[in-house]
Amino acid sequence: MHNDTPPVPALDRRGFIKTASGAALLAALPGGLMAASGGDPAKAVTLAFVGCAHVHTPGFIKLLNDNKPGVRVKYVWDHNGARAERRASDLGAAVAPDLGAVWSDPEVAAVVICSETNRHRDLVLAAAAAGKHIYAEKPLGITAAESSEMADAVVKANVLFTTGYFMRTMPQHLFLRDQVERGAFGRITRIAGSNCHNGSLGGWFDDKPDRPWENWRWMADPKVAGVGGFGDLGTHMLDIMMWLCGDVESVTAQTRVVTGRYGDCDEAGEALMLFKNGIIGTLAASWVDIADPVTLQISGTEGNAAIVRSDLFFKCAKVRGADGAQPWADLPKGPALPLQQFVNAVGGQEGMPLVPVREAAARVAVMEAAYRSARAGSTVKVG
Repeated sequence: MHNDTPPVPALDRRGFIKTASGAALLAALPGGLMAASGGDPAKAVTLAFVGCAHVHTPGFIKLLNDNKPGVRVKYVWDHNGARAERRASDLGAAVAPDLGAVWSDPEVAAVVICSETNRHRDLVLAAAAAGKHIYAEKPLGITAAESSEMADAVVKANVLFTTGYFMRTMPQHLFLRDQVERGAFGRITRIAGSNCHNGSLGGWFDDKPDRPWENWRWMADPKVAGVGGFGDLGTHMLDIMMWLCGDVESVTAQTRVVTGRYGDCDEAGEALMLFKNGIIGTLAASWVDIADPVTLQISGTEGNAAIVRSDLFFKCAKVRGADGAQPWADLPKGPALPLQQFVNAVGGQEGMPLVPVREAAARVAVMEAAYRSARAGSTVKVG
């Protein structure tokens, strides 16, 4: 079930963080999508930000600050004091003296975790133990094992959860999911996804030690982020591919350092995946592409679809008018962005299409297998 909201323009992650610093980034996340915010929560919601390191943090702050009555951020915590102070000021919140202040406060119903990925496990487990609803940025964890541990804790605590797979809100992807479920493609044989931008070429992750609240350098350190460029962008399109085609059985992948700007951090990669239902998939992701015109293709025995420069081309004899010659215009309305969905759900709105925590963990397992494959030079089974 989706919110009854106006349609929204397609947004890939290149558009999502078109620039990666300052006011431009603040505007990049929700600006053109505020019409799809899904309204306000049914009841007042009090949140805390737990970690503010992620590049999406400024956009989330703008989303929550822009005309959102009934939403209050009470605390901001971050291990970096200067970052916590800045983001608390942005939100009109208090800096939490320690995490215990957040976990023990009964007024705080939910937390937004935008920390470095290697801090997710401890924060998610503590939040679940404290009975707080959880929005955690993607990827859920560094490894499949710790992601599964987090998923178990969230399910056991019976708290709401979602993550930042915003591509699920794109009307084109919603339409394709519906057509897959209806069997319009017949037997799907192949799916190819791509999610690329020029972040390395543009220095998006360069060190900014004098501006810690806008320092995204950790995202290009796989020891902290868990992945490099391939995993950072690839997880978004991997989510869509698995959302459409199900679980992955095995992966063969290659990753590459291209510019060397961020040391040995990979900046590009491609994976060949075998889905458990026999579909063959290819996934490309990169920080060194100057264009990414074709982002998704699906081939089946009775249908074909491609998203080219955000236009969906769809061919299927079973669907009236679907000749593939012109962009398909009859698209569903897009739901709110994931953070707004989360706030709405915490506030009592039903039917928010939150990302199940076990699905978030499953994406980490596939990406972990892809990186293992790239290191080993061989096919790796998932799990």
